[in-house]
Amino acid sequence: MTTAKTAGSGRRPGERGDLLDPSCPTRQLLDRIGTKWTSMAVKVLAEEAPDELRFAELRRRIPGISQKMLSVTLQSLVRDGLVDRRVEPTVPPAVHYRLTELGLSLERPLSALRVWAETHMPKINRNNQLADEPPPD
Repeated sequence: MTTAKTAGSGRRPGERGDLLDPSCPTRQLLDRIGTKWTSMAVKVLAEEAPDELRFAELRRRIPGISQKMLSVTLQSLVRDGLVDRRVEPTVPPAVHYRLTELGLSLERPLSALRVWAETHMPKINRNNQLADEPPPD
């Protein structure tokens, strides 16, 4: 059930919000977990589960991600309880990450979305090519 109530407006526990409302917590969560970097980080961490990966190894396994973007992505995942972070008191500190049970539960839907994208990418590319062609005279 989707309601038209705004976030925090007397909702009962467990009542779903309005995804179209920018202040809806579900919408805000989807904004965070719907990024390509989150999908890639969860995939790489899931491949290692239940083991941990160090920050530098995560960065090596996610082509194109900057140190800052990986850091921001991991901070968000840790804050949401999807990833555990462990720091070894060494110089420099060794920081390790692993998916929590909640994070592992996110891998399946993200994997389904990746499979859908891979399956339909040729058709989408073709549609884009057609849309980019100049109109016939």
